Amino acid sequence: MLAGCAESLSTVHPEGPAAGAIATLWWVMLAGATAIFLFVMVLLLLAFRRGEGPSGPDADSRRERVWIQSLGLGFSITILAALTAYGLFVGERLRPRPGPDVVTVRAEGRQWQWSFGYADAPGRATEGILHIPAGRPVDVEITSSDVIHSFWVPRLAGKLDAIPGHVNVLRIEADAPGDYAGLGAEFNGRDYAKHRFTVRAHDETAWNAFLRGETP
Repeated sequence: MLAGCAESLSTVHPEGPAAGAIATLWWVMLAGATAIFLFVMVLLLLAFRRGEGPSGPDADSRRERVWIQSLGLGFSITILAALTAYGLFVGERLRPRPGPDVVTVRAEGRQWQWSFGYADAPGRATEGILHIPAGRPVDVEITSSDVIHSFWVPRLAGKLDAIPGHVNVLRIEADAPGDYAGLGAEFNGRDYAKHRFTVRAHDETAWNAFLRGETP
């Protein structure tokens, strides 16, 4: 549990718009689940109280309709429907869309390393470190050279599988320059725990220098 609180790999400490949307979705889902749980617990406690008023088959049937259908089912279904609609809305917003500022890079996973290429710097490749510009959307074209891996930078975006012979595209963006921890989030063999990488976001000057080959 303590390892899950590490800020470097925390989905609730976002540093980009995509990760921010995912973190907000997580908190909304948690609030909705908590509301359903507490409401059902209240209904359960009230059900154990001795009922007052008329009794008999008809009266019991009316109470069941009020407590179970109107309150228990109606409330829960309403909350779940709202959460589903919000989740679909957020998912649609996370889809990569073309734009003039979009940077395209390529990520190829293998046992147990990541290689990265850059559309704006043909022939340039890095191992273990993905360089991106800060404050600009980046489309990561993800694939694999052997088995299925999963590309995940928790503070910048969600995760997406790297599948041999197939390319999946993930939109990431860093709000500010810095290093962001990434990892392969799919079990892929004995060194799975070491299948990590770093996303290094540069300011505009450092990014242009990287494209010119002036920084490693």
